[in-house]
Amino acid sequence: MSDFNLDDYRYDGSKKFDIKKVKTRFKDIYADKDEYEAMQAESGRELDELQSKMYAHNRYGLLVVFQAMDAAGKDGTIKHVLSGVNPVGVKIHSFKRPTETELGHDFLWRTNQVLPQRGTITIFNRSYYEEVLVVKVQPEILTQSQRLPLELTEDLEKVWKHRYSDIRNLEKYLYRNGIRVIKFFLNVSKEEQAERLIERIEDPSKNWKFEEQDVKVRDKWDEYMQAYEDCINETASKKAPWYVVPADDKKNLRLTVARIVTEELKQMKMEYPESGPARTKELKHYIDVIKAQNTQP
Repeated sequence: MSDFNLDDYRYDGSKKFDIKKVKTRFKDIYADKDEYEAMQAESGRELDELQSKMYAHNRYGLLVVFQAMDAAGKDGTIKHVLSGVNPVGVKIHSFKRPTETELGHDFLWRTNQVLPQRGTITIFNRSYYEEVLVVKVQPEILTQSQRLPLELTEDLEKVWKHRYSDIRNLEKYLYRNGIRVIKFFLNVSKEEQAERLIERIEDPSKNWKFEEQDVKVRDKWDEYMQAYEDCINETASKKAPWYVVPADDKKNLRLTVARIVTEELKQMKMEYPESGPARTKELKHYIDVIKAQNTQP
């Protein structure tokens, strides 16, 4: 991936995102299975080194958000990209339908509880963006389940405008506190998604994942695509960019996501803590102590 260019996937508010113009598949970036596995292993080693440096530096944190339609490959991508990374410095949170407790709070509450601490990478499998995606396409969730004051839901367009603003402000706040945010939209085609859903149904080891709701959502495909386009255009920024990655080929997807995360980590000014002269002398002393322990009866 020597010719890899972040700008091929990056949306930071400097250009308009048009979902009809982006691809769901691109030319293979690996020659065969062996090269893919070698590239994945190398990405894992590089990510592990960068995460270790982040952990030791302990001034930055990283929030990585994954959003996509069902069966786009979020779970597999997260699993493969992080397969070589020390789990001590990584936390993964998957957000399903809100619980009654979560519905009793503001829409950012449940994700705010688990934002990354410095030195760590936190993965959100779905996120607060569900509130301007699923809820926007199915506004009855907002009016019937979220129990907002009626006067706040009379103008739905104003609701979405305010939520986009709240999200932008949250991400600015995180950046100002050393927490970087990158967001992925895994762009799968409707045709590829259909094949994966059918495969999921037919595979006994996977059909537990299938829900009738997945089929109902497909009926609103165009509305969801418009919601994603609006969301990305409203919340993409230089400090918290979106990356739109073709997702019809899972191997290409995983390698590309790993490279993007790696490049974002490289842009952080991180170093391993240096030891001063006094500390260096002290450490050398302990080397002598440890060696001496080996000679003790």
